[in-house]
Amino acid sequence: MRAYVFEPRQERCDGLQAELISAGVDPTFVSDTFFASGLESLLQPGFETRAILISDHEHVRQCIRNIRSLGCSNPVIILRDFRNARDTANLLDAGADDVIVSPIRGEEVRSRTNSVIRRLYGHAADSVVVGELVAYFDGRDPIVSGARIKLSKREHSIFQHLALNSNKVISKDAIYDAVYGMSIDQPFDKVIDVYICKLRKKIASAAASGCQYIETVHGRGYKLSEPDQMLTPAE
Repeated sequence: MRAYVFEPRQERCDGLQAELISAGVDPTFVSDTFFASGLESLLQPGFETRAILISDHEHVRQCIRNIRSLGCSNPVIILRDFRNARDTANLLDAGADDVIVSPIRGEEVRSRTNSVIRRLYGHAADSVVVGELVAYFDGRDPIVSGARIKLSKREHSIFQHLALNSNKVISKDAIYDAVYGMSIDQPFDKVIDVYICKLRKKIASAAASGCQYIETVHGRGYKLSEPDQMLTPAE
């Protein structure tokens, strides 16, 4: 999971970064200019799952308004030092999805963000069933034909993006941006194809039917779906 984080108090950044990373959240710290001129990047396909964590400050409501007025549907979570019911209500009414009060715990941030993301994609539960496959949105590896299969961090990120969009065609660029985005260590262009191949092998090896479940839709991208819903045999 990737997240943009605005914390103007430098002395808090190191501790917050360590806490988020420990829970599997990859943070990118931004300045206040992000809310004035950097939000357009969130409109790219694949970026809608990136959380925006904003430390409460005097302009926090304007930041939220800027995000929502641009049409960004990203999870917006406000980090507060103290509990205040009226302020929390105002922040939620302004367009925030959630408010977390210190001490900030990475696992709580991840779980609350996941709950927003899965509802954004129309999933009320913490998992989706696709044939013999159970895909979880809370960080757990998937179960195929009753057995859990172990995925690497990158495999899991790609698989979860496909699962959130199950039965929909997702372009390779959208998957790439969702997993790597603006990372300075972006890999070569074929990396998504390589991970898709690995995922197919793991799923097919565990599935009683031997089905790979991930279909290539030529010229468009990939789709996670049941065998009888595939347009063409997976490659």
